[in-house]
Amino acid sequence: MMEALLDPQIWAALVTLTALEIVLGIDNIIFIAIVTGKLPREQQARARSIGLSLAVITRIALLASLFFLSRLTVSLFTLLGEEISVRDLVLIGGGLFLIAKSTFEIHGTLEGAESSDISVNVESFAAVIVQILILDIVFSLDSVITAIGMSNHLWVMATAIVIAVGFMLVFAGTLSDFVHRHPTIKMLALAFLLMIGTALIAEGFDLEVPKGYLYFAMAFSVFVEMLNLRLRRGAGRREDESG
Repeated sequence: MMEALLDPQIWAALVTLTALEIVLGIDNIIFIAIVTGKLPREQQARARSIGLSLAVITRIALLASLFFLSRLTVSLFTLLGEEISVRDLVLIGGGLFLIAKSTFEIHGTLEGAESSDISVNVESFAAVIVQILILDIVFSLDSVITAIGMSNHLWVMATAIVIAVGFMLVFAGTLSDFVHRHPTIKMLALAFLLMIGTALIAEGFDLEVPKGYLYFAMAFSVFVEMLNLRLRRGAGRREDESG
């Protein structure tokens, strides 16, 4: 163990894998931020903590089941000329769930904006946790398979996952508050989830969508929206000064 700790390649793998796990966890944070926003304010932080704790448990449990994971890619049947495995079914199901959830959220947001009698749709705590758990499984599968491909040491993979989820736990509240303070950011986040859901379905049918393209599109969209927010704040200040 001490030799492994002194091996620079081990540390390089840990740092790289932790960074990747954080990036791969962005979509999970976005989903948790939107779903927990349906809860009363005093329950949101607790739901985020439980959701991210479940993510740690799910990912480490999957890591401990390496043989099981290796069996997930065995073909079950053929659909539309593509061989479908358990992993593909999980990705397709998760993608459909994300698309359905995002579509309903977008519809509810638009209807709420157009209605003069706005009613807040509050979901139960248990329903929110169940939704987070479902997506934790989908996102964990993708994340763990990436981890397995990058390292041969189980403890390195587990450490990277724990550090990454700890990072997400620290910043999930800040991101959640920011999303809910700015309605246009929430709509942008829902659009991201639609895009991610579509990519998951494509991946389930062995149509690989390079994640670099997805993350670049997300980063560029956020950059443009930050400019819009700054522009609106500047316009608001000028109106106040002229008024």
